[in-house]
Amino acid sequence: MDAAIFYALGLALIVVGIIIIVVAIILVSMRRAGKGKIKGAGIIMIGPVPIIFGTDKKSVKYVLMLALALTIAVVVAILVYYWLLR
Repeated sequence: MDAAIFYALGLALIVVGIIIIVVAIILVSMRRAGKGKIKGAGIIMIGPVPIIFGTDKKSVKYVLMLALALTIAVVVAILVYYWLLR
C-alpha cells in the first residue's frame, strides 16, 4: 500500500475525531444548560501507556475501562505487526 493512503486515512480520522468532540460539547452544553453540575474524565494515550484524569469516580471508572481496551488493542496490533514481518 502507498504511504499516501495511510496519511490520508490518519488525517481523516483526526478530522472526524475533532468533529465528534465539537458535536459532543455542543450537545452537552445544550442539554445541561442551567443545571451547573458537570462531570467528566479523559485519557491521553502515549503509545500503549494511558494517562487518566477525571472529576469523579464513575467517570474515571469508564475511562479506565476504555484505557484498558485501547492498551490491549495497541499491544495486540504491535504483536501482530511484529509476527507478520518476521
